[in-house]
Amino acid sequence: MTVRFFSFGEDSMVDTFYAIGLVMRLCQSISLLELLHICVGIDPNRLLPRLLQLTERIVILFVVITSQEEVQEKHVVCVLFIFWNLLDMVRYTYSMLSVVGISYAVLTWLSQTLWMPIYPLCVLAEALAIYQSLPYFESFGTYSTKLPFDLPIYFPYVLKIYLMMLFIGMYYTYGHLYSERRDVLRVFPFKKKKM
Repeated sequence: MTVRFFSFGEDSMVDTFYAIGLVMRLCQSISLLELLHICVGIDPNRLLPRLLQLTERIVILFVVITSQEEVQEKHVVCVLFIFWNLLDMVRYTYSMLSVVGISYAVLTWLSQTLWMPIYPLCVLAEALAIYQSLPYFESFGTYSTKLPFDLPIYFPYVLKIYLMMLFIGMYYTYGHLYSERRDVLRVFPFKKKKM
């Protein structure tokens, strides 16, 4: 008899949205307060890069994943949730401690470095989620409509345009995060060991 303490199989990946989708939607909705914190001055970050990141997540989570039940069962949803939560765990811990004046060198470095491999992977996973959702938006006609004067809006085309914009936004956000990383790590006093 084999006892498994941790099972991460096919069913657990497929059921990710059903298990934590509500919590993810709630957390991503609350994360919009970050924009207010930036405007008020609590958070020293720039507004546009954070707005782009939050818009990516809101569109993917609420428009692409939540609206199409078939997409909710895709493996990419589990991957996205892991990436998003990993980044947020480190970023929010770092930000919370920074606001109260506490800093740890390892956490600062991790906060300023972890996004470098994971953020592009997040964007690729978001693009994959959009790509996998296109057949469902096409067959069900979700969000497609006709405007006055017989001007149709075919939502899969909107998603394809958004897909291109996603990579342009990633380029801008990556550049901003990289320059922020350079500035923070240049100022942060790391002690070098003498040999």
